[in-house]
Amino acid sequence: MRTLVHIVIILVVGLVIGLVLRNVRDRTADPVDAEVAELTEADGETFMDPDRPTRIEPPPKPQLEPGDDWLQTFEFTERDGSLVSSESLKGQPYVVSFFFTLCPSICVTQNQKLKELQEAFEGQDVKFLSISVDPENDTPEQLREYAARFGADPEQWLFLTTDDPIYVQRVGAEVFQVSSNLQHTERFILVDAEGEIDGLYHWNDQRSFERLKKDLADMLEASKQPSDIKSTSYHPTRGGVKSNGLAG
Repeated sequence: MRTLVHIVIILVVGLVIGLVLRNVRDRTADPVDAEVAELTEADGETFMDPDRPTRIEPPPKPQLEPGDDWLQTFEFTERDGSLVSSESLKGQPYVVSFFFTLCPSICVTQNQKLKELQEAFEGQDVKFLSISVDPENDTPEQLREYAARFGADPEQWLFLTTDDPIYVQRVGAEVFQVSSNLQHTERFILVDAEGEIDGLYHWNDQRSFERLKKDLADMLEASKQPSDIKSTSYHPTRGGVKSNGLAG
């Protein structure tokens, strides 16, 4: 009889402890998890969190004087040996990232996120650029092998390199205004069809990643508008349609 009482007491105590722990867990759960679920179903400016912005405005361009030695365009070699330039990319948006193939962890996760983007926008008029910050190692052949690990579509997901590591750093700093050495930026850069930086996003923040997907989808949808509407400058992440100096 005494043994039975002990068992009952143990069960009751265990139940009470379980309820207490559950209550503590519910009250201390990371609110970001719930917010992510909400954001993935939200529309428009619901994606903006004034305390933790999901999108970073591009920095202002420097005021250049004639003759200033400052890169405004770029040209790299793709893994198939062809040349890809900022001019050849105009007419469609693209997402830029920096990485190197010998990176054992962060770059792998980063490229997994790019693979998600490739799958989400498969067959659409957008490209994804992975620019190596270690060109001495990342030859076109090396990039071909690396890209194959992620099932990268050579028509949509480009892996780019050069023979000059200083040039990569200059492109990062002067064209995209981010770090592009072995301590490269962990941001995705969204560039519009005119070649202008539209916004920067933290790929390792799910809220920011979802915002990027939505902004890119809006940008692609805007490009499908009739020609009379497309004649205006449409930037879904900059407040909508703006036409020739008139408020929209």
